[in-house]
This record gives sequence, C-alpha cells and structure tokens, in this order.
Amino acid sequence: MEQQHQQQQQQILETCEQSLSLSKLISLQTLASIRSLVISNPNTSDSTLSSILETLTRSLQLTAPDSLTGHHQHILKLLIDLSLRHHHHRSHFSRLVFDSLSSDSHSLLSSECVRLSADCLAAIVAVSEHDPELVFKVDDRLFASLCFAPCVSVRSWLLRNAERLGVGRHLLFTVLLGFTRDPYPYVRRVALDGLSGLCKSGFFEDVDVIKGCYCRSVELLSDAEDCIRCAAVRVVSEWGQMLVASSQEKNRTDCSDSVFIQLCSMVRDMSMEVRVEAFDALGKIGLVSEDILLQTLSKKVLGVIKERISHSKCNEECFEISASATAGAFLHGLEDEFYEVRRSACSSLCTFTVFSEKFAGEALNLLVDMVNDDSVAVRLQVLETMHHMANCECLKLQEMHMHMFLGTLVDNHDHVRSATRKILKLVKLPNLKLFKLCIDSLLENLQIYPQDEADVFSVLFYIGQSHGKFAVRIIEDVSQEIEPDCDGTLGFDSARVAAFLVLAISIPLSCEHNTHSISPRIFSDAVTLLGRISRALSEFMNQDSLLAYLSQCSRLSSFSSTDLKGAEQSLHEVESDNPDHTSTEIRSAVKIPVQETGDEAAETQSWIQSKLRELATSERCHLELDDEIIKSLNLVLVKVENIWSLVQSGYTIEVLKILRFCKEEVLLFNSESLGSDGALAFTLQYLQVVKLLAKVWEHFVPRKKFSHIETGELELLLGKLDRRLREIRCRFIGMSKEEELHVSELIILTCLLRLSKVEICCYLNTKKKLASTTSHIECLYKEGSIEPSKFVIEVRKSLLEIGTSLKPFPFHQLLDSFSLKKLTLSGNLRHINAVLDIPDNSSENPLPFVSGLPVGIPMDITLHNISTENRLWLKISMSEESNQFVFLDPDLFRDCSEVRKFTYIAPFYITPKLVTFSLRISICMECLFEDGHSTNGRGGPKYVLAYLCREKEVHLSVASRV
Repeated sequence: MEQQHQQQQQQILETCEQSLSLSKLISLQTLASIRSLVISNPNTSDSTLSSILETLTRSLQLTAPDSLTGHHQHILKLLIDLSLRHHHHRSHFSRLVFDSLSSDSHSLLSSECVRLSADCLAAIVAVSEHDPELVFKVDDRLFASLCFAPCVSVRSWLLRNAERLGVGRHLLFTVLLGFTRDPYPYVRRVALDGLSGLCKSGFFEDVDVIKGCYCRSVELLSDAEDCIRCAAVRVVSEWGQMLVASSQEKNRTDCSDSVFIQLCSMVRDMSMEVRVEAFDALGKIGLVSEDILLQTLSKKVLGVIKERISHSKCNEECFEISASATAGAFLHGLEDEFYEVRRSACSSLCTFTVFSEKFAGEALNLLVDMVNDDSVAVRLQVLETMHHMANCECLKLQEMHMHMFLGTLVDNHDHVRSATRKILKLVKLPNLKLFKLCIDSLLENLQIYPQDEADVFSVLFYIGQSHGKFAVRIIEDVSQEIEPDCDGTLGFDSARVAAFLVLAISIPLSCEHNTHSISPRIFSDAVTLLGRISRALSEFMNQDSLLAYLSQCSRLSSFSSTDLKGAEQSLHEVESDNPDHTSTEIRSAVKIPVQETGDEAAETQSWIQSKLRELATSERCHLELDDEIIKSLNLVLVKVENIWSLVQSGYTIEVLKILRFCKEEVLLFNSESLGSDGALAFTLQYLQVVKLLAKVWEHFVPRKKFSHIETGELELLLGKLDRRLREIRCRFIGMSKEEELHVSELIILTCLLRLSKVEICCYLNTKKKLASTTSHIECLYKEGSIEPSKFVIEVRKSLLEIGTSLKPFPFHQLLDSFSLKKLTLSGNLRHINAVLDIPDNSSENPLPFVSGLPVGIPMDITLHNISTENRLWLKISMSEESNQFVFLDPDLFRDCSEVRKFTYIAPFYITPKLVTFSLRISICMECLFEDGHSTNGRGGPKYVLAYLCREKEVHLSVASRV
C-alpha cells in the first residue's frame, strides 16, 4: 500500500514537470490530485510536499494577463492549504510558502496581471496571520499602484483590507479620501467605511485634516446611491465629533450645533436605511443648544431660528447651513411609516432629555402618544426612553399623560407591561388623584394577567414607600375590603386583597409616615400570605426577614429570635398541611399577639424602628454577600474570555489547565446563599461548555505536535456540547437578554461546526436548528434594542446559501468571525433541578414484585424552581433498549414555593421473569424550544429531554411466598 502511494506521488509530480517543461498550465485534474496529497493524506512525505510547493510556485509564473480563468486562484488556494494544514507539526512549510510568494525573485506581487498580484497579496496575508513569527507589510508604492489599477474588485478588496496589509495611516487616509470620488458606488462606500475605521483609531490630530474629511463626507450626503449616503452619515457623525473635540472651547458649541444640523438634514431622506442611520448618529452628539433642540420638536420654524446660520466660526461652505433644517426633525422620525425609523428616533431622543427640562417636557408629550404604537419594538423603546428620563429625574408625569401611559399595563405583550412597571418604581406622583389612578391600573393589570402578580406586588411595595401619605389614604378607604368578615375569615385568595396588604405593609418603611396610622392587624393578616408576598419582595428581604418584620409590626412588645423560629415553623406546618385553613386559624397557630394600646405603643415605637433598621441591615448584608459572589464569578468569566485566542491556536492542554483552575476557584464559594446558587451552577455548566468547545476546536485547528484522533471522537464531543448547551438553555430561568444571546450564539457555533463536517451530522436537522436559533436571536435583538454581533450578521447573510450551492460552503469564514465575548452574570439566575430518593431500598433490601405484573416504586421527590408549565417525566430503564416514561402530573406540585417536596409511587409495567433485577430511574424535563420528535415509548415525551438529577438505581426481588 505504501509503495502504491509513493508511485502515485511520483506520477503526479512527473505530470506536473511535463506540463511546466512545455510551458503549459497544470490541468485542474492534476491540481485535484495534488490537493488529495496535501489535504487528505497525512502520510505524504516532506520531500513530496517540498516538490509540490516548488512546482506550484513555478506554475504561477506561467499565468499570463490574458489567461485570467481563475487557474492561479486554485494554485494559491493549494499553497494556503499546504501552509495551514501543516502549520503546527511542519511549521517550516508556512515560512517556505510565505517566502515563495513574497520573494522578489519570483516577482509575483509585481506581476503584470493585477488579479494575480492581488490574489498573491491575499494569500500572503492568510499565511502570515496564522504564524506570529511571519510579519508582512505591503510596500506603499505597490499598494498605491494596485489601488489605481483598472480592476474594480481588486481596488475594493485592497481598501477593505488595508489594515491587514499594514498600510501606513497617512497614505491610507490619502487613498481613502481620494477614492470617495470613485465612479463605482461600491468603491466609494468601502472608502467611507475605511475613513470611519480610521476615525476610531484616534490617530489624527491635525484640525485641517479632520475638516477636509468632514467636508468631503458632507458632500457625499447628497450622493445618488442610498448606501453611500448611509456611509456618509456615519462619517459625518464620527469625524464631526472629532472636529468638535479638537475645536477651541469658545467655538465648541457652534461646531457641535453645525454637525447636529447637518445630520438633521438627512432625517427626511427617501431611503429608510439613511433615516435610521441619521437618527442613530443624532443620538451620539453630546452637546446641542436648547433652541435647536426645541426646534426639532416643532415643524413650525421658531423665530429665534429663522435667521440663524450655523458656521462654527469657519469659512468652509460645509459649515454654513441654516438651523431651520432641524425643524420637526424628531417629530418626522416619530411619525415615520417604518418602525425602524420610529424606534431609532425614540432612542436618540433619549440622549437629549437631560439637557433641557423644557425639551424633556415636550418630548414626553410625543412619547406618551407612541405607547400604543403598532410595533412592539417601538413601544419597548418608548418605555426605555421614559425609564431613562425617570432615572435622570426629568420624567414629570401629568394627568394628561397618565391614561395613555397606564394603558400599557394591560398590553398583551409581557415585556411592555414589565417595562411600564419599572418606570412606576421610579416616578414621583404629585397628588393623590394620580396615585389612586396608578393603583387602580396596577390592580387591573393583576386582574387581567394573574401571572404578573409578583412584579405588581413589587411595584406596590416600591410606590408605597415613596408615597407614604397617599398610601395611607388608600388603605383607609379600602380598610373594609381587607378586614376579615364576621366569621373571622380573610379572603386571602383574592389578588386584590393581597395587593392592598402589600401596599399597607410598605408604609412603615416610608419617610413620610409611621406605623401608628396602620392597624397592626393588617400585618398579622399579611402573614397568611407570606409565601406569595415573599416571592414578590425577594429583592428587598427573604422570607425569614419578612416574617420577622410583619411580626414586629403586628405587636408593640419585644420579639425574640426564638419566637420567630417557632412562629415560622408553626406557620409552615399549618400552611403545608392545611392549605384551606382560615386566616384566624393561621394567626392562632403562629401565636401573633394582638395590638397593645395606650402609652406602651408610644414607648415602643422607637424600638420598632430600630428593629426595622436592624432587619434592613441584615438583609443588605445578605444581598451584599450575593453581590460579592457574583462579582467574583464575573472575574472568573473574564479569565475564560481571555483564553479564546489559545483555543483558536489549538493549545488545548493549556486551555484545559486554565479551565480546571477556574472550576476549582468557583467550587470554593459557598453555594448556600440563596441569591447566588443559580449563578454558581450556571458558571460550572458554562466552564464545561468552553472545555468541550476547546476539545472540538482542536479538530479544526491541528496541534503543533501531531496526535492521532480516533474515529467518531468529534461526533461524540459535539453531542456532549449539544447536550450541555441544551441544559443551560432549558434548566436556567431568569437569564438576562445578554446571557440568553451569549448562549444562543454558542448554539449557532455548534451547528456550524457540525455542518462543516457533513459526514458526522444530520444536515437538514442541524440547518433547521441553525435557522430557528438565528430567528430567536433576531427577536432578542428587537426586544432588547441590542446591536447584533459581527458573527450573527455574517451567519444571517449566509443562511440561505448554506446547502443550496453545488460548491462547498466556506464555513471556515464564519467560524473565523466568531469570538467568545465577555459574559457578565446578572445575578437573577435560578437553577431548575431535582432530587430523587428511593427510601429503604438497597441490594440487601430490595422491593418485592410479582413476575409479569406491574410493580409500584415509592419515591421521595424534591423539585427546585419548577413551574406547572414544565413537563416532567420519570425515565425508568431496565436496559439501554428498554425505557419506560411516566408523566408527572403538574397537580402533584401545584404549590408556588421554590422548593417542592412530595411522595410518588411510580408504576413499572414490564417486570421480567427473573428472580432479581434492577432499574435506573431519573427525572427529566422536556425542552419545549427544541423540535419535536417521537420517542421509543408510546405516549412518551415529544421533545428532547434535559436530565434534572442523577440516575437512581432501584433493586427489586421476587416476593417470597408466605
């Protein structure tokens, strides 16, 4: 076999020599044979590869200017593959290829064929970027000569990749500025994009250079092509800000106004993309005169604006523009027919509300009219802008605003309702009428959408603290509603009553009022709703602190920790064993004393306030501990982000060592803290994902020291990576938009890795998953107003091309665009998991069964953070092929606590004809976001499963006859 392979190598080389001796191009068939030696056969000798390298380089010399058939592109691609394929274990080939292509003796770069020179440049850059020891910098003269060659595609490629080629900044600026006048639109756009990139480098300090670039970009604002005007808007914004920064202090405001007016002149452009770009750019201007800002909200030109010409003390015509161009700029944007423009206008409006109180008031009138916009993305952006105004204390809600604004509390989109409630936590209402209107709207929200209860209660607690006097008046008016009836029964199942109780118990924490105005009986009534209220107030205090707070406020005498523990235990027993007890029975069980009267109340008032401060301090310490853990975990995740370059280079052993240290560091934290256990579990899972990703990446970037890779290993690793990512997405709730986007991008990356190895994946299913995940990411971007990453943009562009072309899709380009971004934990993560226990069962104490008949298996189940929407199953396995699924009815865990315990007897139907046997049982949850599929068991789960606990082994033995 080895001899046959050598003969094949020799035959291929001889064929190449014959072609070259006759000054003929090597045939495509021969090039395909060479590719098999370079790419597919790891046993090809160094001497053969060296001969191939020399042959391919010589063949490039035969490519004449009139033979531009793409033949040289095949040869250059082979040379790149030869370099990269053997870079780690035969690194000298990278240097040989680099020297062959860049050597003056071959003069490939200075070939008469411009296409050959440009492709040769691209090949040199590709080789040098994979070896830090190879440094390449294109000659300025060569770069300029190629740029001015007649080939448009070469010109645009050179301008787009100038930074990779190491072109000097001054030469590059001159070339880019010149090519903004190129007759081809695509070249002009690339030149403008290049100027935008140069601006971000902060290299230029010469004011005349900045003015020249700014004025040229202003000229291009009137270009006939939409894409040119879009790019020109970006350059005007970025170089305009640089010009403002370089101006003298006395001229800075005039200069900033001039840039702002220029951008305002583009908000009525015929192109939707240009209008969006213009409003995005407006939001980046940091300093604008108040009269100009006010003019943007009125279509009628104001008197102070009519004669004003913005010129920034300069003679250039590009600075001379009438301020009347700003008339109604934001008004036009907010009324635009495209939601993208309305959203962008609303977002940029947010920047200027802090500059002028008058502008903020008039802008609020427009924003309130937009809370009923047809687009959810616009409604969310409007509320985000109002939230920003509230944070900056410039949101002054009046009676004329309230009906429209509060109407969003019954919006059919949950994110809109949530955004409105966040604003209500920050606003200061001027009178009782508006406060009552706000309370009524929250109650309506609660009635229509019961699932919002926790968030509504939280808002009521907030506004009760900040409007203590108004809250007391409301509670006095509804006192009869929240009092027990003649039988002593409180309607604690009523969400309305619970809401008023939450509002009432917030009043003692207000600076405007004290506990004398609130009946202590209200606090004892609130104890009956301890579970519901504690979940809503988790950001203020935990359940223990809440019970202590309610107990102290319900009596005016000393309160010991022993009493608290006894009351809490009694309450838990009564609520869990007798959920239908009346409030009177529960208050009796927890031994909450009645109100004291007389002077004793006045004497102990200061004692209660001190105890409340102690509780707040204790809770704050608890929350600070959680914050410290979250901060420490985020520091660990920074280390993970920094190892990505090692992963890309194939240094797997070093990466795994760093990840092992990170895991040991995470395990040092105490997971008993209720606020951080989800973050700890998430971090450990994430470290495992990065570990698997590093092992997978090794198969795509060969190591420096070649090591044998077993068949099927990559498929196994990708399967594990899929499962880990599925578990993260399925088993963690409370993820922020950024966390969810980060995980989704990793899922897309895994799909691309599978698709690039067609032989190991189900192509159609993987492509379908890629499309659905990309669609999900786009929804997250729209909801959160987040800019998409470069990786997602490239994937979105290529989605339709994958699998539709006869040519192999260049997956490596998409993989190269991926970079592991920084992941910052929000601290709101909760981990869905379960504990399964089979009491009194072991190999020595098996469960009895009768062969051929069903057997019941008693088990104790503990569920953490499970809701009734989750579909849980018991998976009972006797062998790899024999699985039985038992559905866990949600009625088994109907209570709303985070930790739920119950006993369950699971049936196993197919008992074998054996004396003893064992089963493996685990608790699984369906991942409803995955595509449906059938299972082995009839009537079993329809979706992919995530396992919530380790498998538990159950031992059974045939029942002995008595």
